[in-house]
Amino acid sequence: MSMDFLKKYGIEISNKELLLEALTHTSYANEHDCISYERLEFLGDAVLQLVTSEYLYDNYNLNEGSMSKKRASYVCEEALYKYAKEVGYIPYIRVGHGQLNDINETIIADIFEAILGCIYLDKGFDVAKSYVYKVIIPHIKNNEIYLSDYKSALQELTQMDKKTLDYVVVDEQGPAHDKKFVVEVKIDNVIFGRGIGKSKKEAEQNAAKDAFKKQAK
Repeated sequence: MSMDFLKKYGIEISNKELLLEALTHTSYANEHDCISYERLEFLGDAVLQLVTSEYLYDNYNLNEGSMSKKRASYVCEEALYKYAKEVGYIPYIRVGHGQLNDINETIIADIFEAILGCIYLDKGFDVAKSYVYKVIIPHIKNNEIYLSDYKSALQELTQMDKKTLDYVVVDEQGPAHDKKFVVEVKIDNVIFGRGIGKSKKEAEQNAAKDAFKKQAK
């Protein structure tokens, strides 16, 4: 399977091993004694933060707090997952056998940053910046909504109407080392959202996301 998903952006990675590294989850790396995407993700995150920060600084007359909030909404997990589907690298992700049925949004979002780190190392900053401008900046220009903290957003939404907001753990599944929590969020004692996560915090965020999207319609 040829990894040509970057060609539509005018990019062809010379170091194929580096691109494979960017697509390799730790579960696969542990099974095959190779390097995972984590170091590239660290680098790509820094490039992503710089390019989006510069764009917002140049194009929006916002204070520091507002710029930080706007930037966060376009580099959060939900946003990166959306970009990933557009770029088309999800079929090429390498995970271990135990992870095959759980290539989740977190992994997919992390790999977006790893691929950006790969582009930066292989082609330089200008090409990496151009890639961000082609993939992410259109979403900012269209003012699309992505959130990194749905709990806060839902709280703000319900406070306007002076409604009560409660999160209730309704189920815990799996063994101690691999638990999943099921949380329902209630607005004025009516269930508005439901979420599952590997921690209570993650489940609450997913429940808030479910409820927020229903409330914001």
